Amino acid sequence: MQADIDFSHYLRDTGAGLVHLDLAVEGINCAGCMAKIERNLSSIPDVTSARVNLTDSRLALEWKAGTLDPALFVTRLAELGYKAHPFQRDAAEMREAQRSQGLLRRLGVAAFAAMNVMMLSIPVWSGIGSDMLPEQRDFFHWLSALIVLPAAAYSAQPFFASAWTALRSRGVNMDVPISIGIFLALAISVVETVNHAEHAYFDAAIMLIAFLLAGRYLDQNMRRRTRAFAGNLAALKAETATKFVSPTEIRTVPAAAIKPNDMVLLRPGERCAVDGNVIEGRSEVDQSLITGETLPVTATPGSAVFAGTLVRSGTLRVRVAAASGDTLLAEITRLLDQALQARSRYLRLAERASRLYAPVVHATAFLTMLGWLAYGATFHDSIVTAIAVLIITCPCALGLAIPAVQTVASGALFGSGVLLNAGDAIERIAEVDRVIFDKTGTLTLPELDVANLASIPTETVKLAGRLALSSRHPVAAAVARAAGASAPLPDIAEEPGQGVHGTWQGQSIRLGRPSFCNADDLANEILCQDPEASVVAFSHGETRFVFAVRQQMRPDAAEVIAALERRGIAVEIVSGDREPAVRRAAATLGIHEWRAEVSPVDKIARIEELARQGCKVLMVGDGLNDAPALAAAHASMSPVTATHLSQAVADAVFLGERLAPVLTAIRVSRKALRLMQQNLWLAVIYNVFAVPVAILGVVTPLIAAAAMSGSSVLVMLNALRARAKEAI
Repeated sequence: MQADIDFSHYLRDTGAGLVHLDLAVEGINCAGCMAKIERNLSSIPDVTSARVNLTDSRLALEWKAGTLDPALFVTRLAELGYKAHPFQRDAAEMREAQRSQGLLRRLGVAAFAAMNVMMLSIPVWSGIGSDMLPEQRDFFHWLSALIVLPAAAYSAQPFFASAWTALRSRGVNMDVPISIGIFLALAISVVETVNHAEHAYFDAAIMLIAFLLAGRYLDQNMRRRTRAFAGNLAALKAETATKFVSPTEIRTVPAAAIKPNDMVLLRPGERCAVDGNVIEGRSEVDQSLITGETLPVTATPGSAVFAGTLVRSGTLRVRVAAASGDTLLAEITRLLDQALQARSRYLRLAERASRLYAPVVHATAFLTMLGWLAYGATFHDSIVTAIAVLIITCPCALGLAIPAVQTVASGALFGSGVLLNAGDAIERIAEVDRVIFDKTGTLTLPELDVANLASIPTETVKLAGRLALSSRHPVAAAVARAAGASAPLPDIAEEPGQGVHGTWQGQSIRLGRPSFCNADDLANEILCQDPEASVVAFSHGETRFVFAVRQQMRPDAAEVIAALERRGIAVEIVSGDREPAVRRAAATLGIHEWRAEVSPVDKIARIEELARQGCKVLMVGDGLNDAPALAAAHASMSPVTATHLSQAVADAVFLGERLAPVLTAIRVSRKALRLMQQNLWLAVIYNVFAVPVAILGVVTPLIAAAAMSGSSVLVMLNALRARAKEAI
């Protein structure tokens, strides 16, 4: 049936002759499943990438265009024992919700049955049992069987179905030994009851199922909680847009039908479906996803708006710059998906260990049974000990050790405005001991701002801002933004290379070069005080003012630099900008080591020099000339305003006007790395102590189930510590 699906709607051209397809895969429960699927599908000729996202059970495939039928992947997955569908977020969320509810129902049945059976077992296992007639004991055992067998058949379905699927495809997974353990515990209990034995283990079998279901339900809920970050992004995506089909006629169309240079209308309460620039109107908008600021900002003609922006008050007319899959919101979603599919050397280690688990644990349990039989134990005692070994060695803790931390840390970073773009980014960022900042657009804000606004009368600023709206020059645009101007002056002309001019209240009004406004003396005075500033003059009759325009430092730059140095991380500036500008920035931020007028080749040379000295460098830059240095550094970050090439090369992208995400990335990554190591040690120490204890016959299957589930819960709780926030 699946092979008959038309996959053309779900395919995406990624460029470079590659095609991308996302499949939702049912039955993925652990790192071993991930490795099995990736290993098999990657072996298909012309497949360039096969990555499984454990968080939402999604398989991302890429292959050479025109070489493979997508139905082949569904067929191959079916041979491996997995059912696959084209991935659709809403449908996937519904399936996951149904699966979570199913686990909860089965857990309820198992827990209810366990409570009743424990009550029946008390008289048998306690001293009362010594005065109990064999017929009475048999009655309690049969009553326990009547409760447990149907409850186990229903509650253990997730494990039985997964194990049967693996065996049918001639493979094994972690549910195979679990299912064998449950089946043997039930079987031996029935045999003991038929033979009028003193003890049966129905209580242990149903409690084992309850513990396993509790652990799997907690794991599922943790993944769903992290998927909420991606779900929040999906909720921000508008499915339709109001398009101008003529200067006076509008029509609601699917967002996918919008093209660059189209004109769209945004009304109060609507979410923007495109990236673009405001042509007409004024409104308060919420674009916290992009800027990181929770307070609304004012959008006026010339302002940029992004997909996902919520319009709060007025109506805006917007010219489209990017739509559909080319918007910044779509790019952020892709970066987040990559972060959730991330691989690290610790995760690869856990995957290899999970692959070895099944044959090792089966062999260990079998040898344990043979050893006890050779030692003189009864077959009953030997098989019970083997069951305990099967159960207690479940690698759930090992399988969750790294993915749980990565998932929580990726979500915490996203919540702080950091999007990971590389599988091992967390590990490499955690290791850095030196940060190199580019200056322009990195330590400074990307947009120009008026530096001497306070020294110019408010009315003059407003008038100059309205005049500046008639100019396309970026320096004039800075004046317009600073003034909050939204209504351009009428009858304004532009003189190329000089500025704009007109008449206002019967007097000549000009904005442009100082010589154009007869304000050279004022401009020279400002340039002597602030040599890195750009100047734009304004004249209205005999009144003249000069605006000093330059990029401002990010508002928290000095605070972040100080915090980095307190953590023992050295900081320096390596910039291609002029020496006076770099010197001023370094002095303002308290950075003692800086280099100016540095070429891209020299930036790489500096990073290589530090690497030879044993430094692990984090490069933070935004320009096209920074891309080679970003690639050469041990780890790298770019602001969201960076060029596409820089964003593609960087290990992480950060949002907003603040520099704090750089510090947050280092702090969270260091903590996540510690938690990964702790979780691996927890899993190893648990098995080092638990397996010998089980082999020695000290623990029952019930205690083994509690220990195994407890280790998994402990690993997940430890991973959740990656969410904790710390002050700068």
